[in-house]
Amino acid sequence: MSVFMAAFLGIVQGITEFLPVSSSGHLSILKNFCRLDYSESDHLLFEVLLHLATLVSVVIVYRKDIRAIIADTAEFLRSRGEVADEEGRLSPNVRTLLLIIVATLPLFVMVPFSDKIELLNARSWFIGFALLVTGTLVFVADRLREGRKSERTTRLTDALIVGIGQALAVIPGLSRSGTTITLGVARGLKRDFAMKFSFLLSIPAILGSVLLQLVKALSAGTNWSLFPVYLVGMVFAGVTGYFALRLLKLLIDRSRFGKIAYYCWAIGALTLILSIFIH
Repeated sequence: MSVFMAAFLGIVQGITEFLPVSSSGHLSILKNFCRLDYSESDHLLFEVLLHLATLVSVVIVYRKDIRAIIADTAEFLRSRGEVADEEGRLSPNVRTLLLIIVATLPLFVMVPFSDKIELLNARSWFIGFALLVTGTLVFVADRLREGRKSERTTRLTDALIVGIGQALAVIPGLSRSGTTITLGVARGLKRDFAMKFSFLLSIPAILGSVLLQLVKALSAGTNWSLFPVYLVGMVFAGVTGYFALRLLKLLIDRSRFGKIAYYCWAIGALTLILSIFIH
């Protein structure tokens, strides 16, 4: 793998990981149609570092929220569950952690199907169709009525439904952020909280993926001479991921989230057409 290839794939990963356009779908399309000199099986450590870089970018953007959740949860545990607000409810930050835990549970249901899902990366027609679905979800999200639910009022059932969306989004071409934000808004969450919850929810999901891939990479053997090249891709993924998150927040704040749907539809349709004529 060349430095240029590492940087290019890092940029693609960083942008598509957070914008609702499906990072797995885009990387699969590039590998299927462009015949890139890159094999995931030969560069598992590179995959780990790219995901680690995007994880770091999420932590940086939401560092204040994460610190508050950790601090309030630690205080809650020290007080043996006696810390609550004036109405006797859990503090918003402790409730957010509980919502994240509940929403993460559906991911475990998808683990037995991981090998079959992995095979879908080679089916470009399927990825094209999934991108069309992603575009539709994003388009709908922008046209749903603004909700009122926040950390204080979001229910466990709301979190579970968002979590089911995250679990289904392991399918290549189906955007994790697009699915979870849309379902969050559909359940009545405020748009800004739907986005924040979506990306706080991504932290355990990405961390779990990184750990699983790391074990796989170490057991398969790694060419450590390419490590400096991998770091280049990691830096590009982290930087572009940070700005992609900022851009997405801007789009949601200005009610422009749905504009991304047109891109998803265009790429999805093009992928379907190319899959017919090339494969």
